[in-house]
Amino acid sequence: METGSPQHRLLELAQARGISLSELSRFIDRNPSYLQQFVRKGSPRKLEETDRRALARFFDVDESDLGAPEEISSKTAATSQFAEWVDVPRLAVGVSAGPGALTAAEEPVGTFRFSRRWLRQQGLEAERLSLVVVSGDSMAPTLADSDEILVERVTGRVRDGIHVVLVDANTLVKRIDTSRAGRLVLISDNSIYPPMDVPAHEAEVIGRVVWKSGRV
Repeated sequence: METGSPQHRLLELAQARGISLSELSRFIDRNPSYLQQFVRKGSPRKLEETDRRALARFFDVDESDLGAPEEISSKTAATSQFAEWVDVPRLAVGVSAGPGALTAAEEPVGTFRFSRRWLRQQGLEAERLSLVVVSGDSMAPTLADSDEILVERVTGRVRDGIHVVLVDANTLVKRIDTSRAGRLVLISDNSIYPPMDVPAHEAEVIGRVVWKSGRV
């Protein structure tokens, strides 16, 4: 990988943002190893135009940085179309998929950029979203240790599904069963961890997990 090459520039941009190549691959709807192969092995030899354009807009750089012919400049277009993208905050909060972890201060430590159109297609509201990191293996194989999850804050009735829940000052990510009146059953996808049956008033359901990314 030559210094100044599109591969080197892409890696440089990803590292500056704290984003893995597998996360970026998923962002452009490719398999998780796609950009890793491009950067490390030069396969494909160059990015397809649609992938290159999406990545240039994501990083707000000129397409020529990522291998476009010099006469193609997307910097102005990227700036004018900035409203197409939403920066979702990464919070300094770890959610435990194990026995429980104390919640940290909810302070942004960075952002991850999502397509506004994609969020609309998923029925998600940008202002209710945040990203946090999973710690532990009790939600494996659905969620692995160090996976980053997109959480939509709950504003109405809690539905069954995977949620971030606050119980006794512990921030957990669990599958919720709401079928018992006045109770919440917190279920781990990893069968070695038993369910937790808690009174509903003793648990605060913070948000629903709607997307995940993870390292390979």
